[in-house]
Formats: sequence, C-alpha cells, structure tokens
Amino acid sequence: MTHHESTAVRRLADNLHGWAFIGPAMIIVVGLSIFPAVWSFILSLQKWDGFSEPKLVGTGNYARLVSDQMFWGAVRHTALYTFLFVPASVLAGLLFAVALNRKIRGIGFYRTAIFVPFVASAASTGVLATYLFSPQFGLANDMLRRLGLPPQGWLEDPTQAMLVIAIMSLWGQAAFTTVIYLAALQDVPSELTEAAKIDGAGPWQTFWRIIWPHLSPVTVFVVVWQAIGALQLFDLVYTTTRGGPLDSTKTIVYFLWEKAFRTLEFGYGSAAAYGLFLVTLTITIGIVVYSRRKNLEAF
Repeated sequence: MTHHESTAVRRLADNLHGWAFIGPAMIIVVGLSIFPAVWSFILSLQKWDGFSEPKLVGTGNYARLVSDQMFWGAVRHTALYTFLFVPASVLAGLLFAVALNRKIRGIGFYRTAIFVPFVASAASTGVLATYLFSPQFGLANDMLRRLGLPPQGWLEDPTQAMLVIAIMSLWGQAAFTTVIYLAALQDVPSELTEAAKIDGAGPWQTFWRIIWPHLSPVTVFVVVWQAIGALQLFDLVYTTTRGGPLDSTKTIVYFLWEKAFRTLEFGYGSAAAYGLFLVTLTITIGIVVYSRRKNLEAF
C-alpha cells in the first residue's frame, strides 16, 4: 500500500470515528426537529381530529386563518407583547450590564443574583405573578393602597393583563441580555476607553463613541433572539391567565395550542404554527439583512 493510500485509509477511519460519535446525537436532533416539522406541514394541509381519517383540504386551513378574527386578535396581542417586551429587555440588560461591569466588592454575588430569575421555571414565575398582582391580596395593590392610590385589576383587567405578563417576562429574561452584554463589555479593549479619558471624553461620550460601536452587533443578536422568544410566548400565559380575561392575552402559540389540543383541530393548529414560522423567519431575515447593510453583522 502506498503512502497516499494509507493516508486516505487513515483519514477515512478518522471520519468514521467522528461520525460514530456524532451520529446518535444527530439522529435524535433530526428526529425531534425535522420530522415533526415535515409532519406538521402535512397536517396543515389536512383536516384531522386525531381519531378519524385525515381529509385533504389543501390550503383551506390557511385560507381560514386569513378570515379568522380570533387568530388576528392573537396576532395583535403577540405584537403588543413583542413591542412591550423586546425594547425593555434590551435596554434593561444593557443598563444592568453596565452597572455590573465594575470592580466592586461582592460583584460575583450580584452577577449571580441577577441571573437567578432566568433559570426559574415558567410555572414558578406564573405563580409569583399571580401572587404579586392579585387584585384582592397581591403585593402590588397593597403598595398602591399604602400610597393612597386606587387598586388595579392587573391580570383580571383586559387592558392591563398583557402589560403584567410583559413585566414578569422582563423579570426573568432581562438576565439573559445582561449576561450577553456583560460578556461584550468585557471584550471592549481597555486601551480605547483609557485613551478616550486621556483625551478628555466624559463617561457618556466614551460610551457612545467607543463602547457602543462594539456592542452594536451584540444588540442585533439580542433583538433577534428576544423577538423570536416573544413571538413564541406561551408558558407564562398558560400558567397565569390561560388567554384571558376576554382573550386579551391569547397569543399565537396559545391560539394554535388551543386549536390543536383542546378542539382537536390538528390541521388548523399546524397551519397557524406555519404562519408563525413564516412571520418569525421574515422578521429575522429582515433584521439580519438590515444589520449587514449597516455593517452590524452578528450572524
């Protein structure tokens, strides 16, 4: 066997060893992602209740979505939540990261403490929200009474319920943006900030002219990530309001879950899921294209 042939055999053996390690995991990933996605698309073209024979309806489910006022109500609620949550989570994460990017006593404890809400389950967050914002016994109304202000309906008020959910989401998810921004701040070359101080730049000028340009790509990533999470809001709604009051917190994901698993309209629910997928994909591509044109690439 020539040297070239032995090298090729050795390379093939290495490749086989590599595939032997990643093969099982890849099969699991494909089985739990691609197969359900394909099956969901097939279901979206059918009318099926999970028991009877599926009936092919083509694009009928998608046409029904277009004229379904309940679906468009869920779209509006999801858009409102996204509008409330995404900017607030990005801004809060940036402010917390700047505050924690200092050499002060106990900084490790503070950084750990701010991340704790992020690892809390949606169920515990929902229970906490229900307790804090209970109109009768909640801590929020108790504080308002002490200040001489009228109590609010919070989660039982259709005009306030989505705001409360956005606040509770912010309580948990702001930790994620804080960690991302904190890592980015620590990557900013200290020589640049020191040079800016020597040149007489103030804290705001240093941040805006030196630090912010380094954070812009990270901001693009955070906005995309948080927007995707906002469009997929379900768990906190499920553990608090169940879409109420008066369907004021019914999001797209809660809508499709209700159609698929409550009324057993699996085809219609799958069509709603693919509608959400197309919206999410469009928004993500739009943000990425815009960021690349502005030289703010994060992907």
